[in-house]
Amino acid sequence: MSLEIERKFLVKNDDFKKEAHQKKRIQQGYLNADKSRTVRIRIADEKAFITIKGKSNTSGTTRFEWEKEINKKEAEQLLALCERPIIDKTRFFVKAGHHIFEIDEFYGDNQDLIVAEIELNSENESFQKPLWLGKEVTGNKKYYNSSLIQNPFKNW
Repeated sequence: MSLEIERKFLVKNDDFKKEAHQKKRIQQGYLNADKSRTVRIRIADEKAFITIKGKSNTSGTTRFEWEKEINKKEAEQLLALCERPIIDKTRFFVKAGHHIFEIDEFYGDNQDLIVAEIELNSENESFQKPLWLGKEVTGNKKYYNSSLIQNPFKNW
């Protein structure tokens, strides 16, 4: 069991792609997208995971997270049970100072949405902000992947 501490930002342009040292294609779905707890199935390239996340604190930066790697075939079967639509995105990894930003470029009903996340060791930890980093949306639930299946970006 662990706590996830992260901040979330919109991305101004695709300059981050030139800085990315890795990328993964991700499909993920939710067996449960309840606001108090989510149960997510994710396939990232050839690896698969089941993740349970708790409700965020009032600032939106911290919440309980439990994750376990599972067999890809089992994950494909579980994805078939997930709420629709399935999230489809590419995740880019960009090093900035001592941190790594994970930038998600969404497809399908969430096309044109690009969101960057950074995981921190504490809520007040400082970090380097790249020029392509835009408005902070930490705690804005409409940017949670579990919310994007219920109210996709194309409907905003």
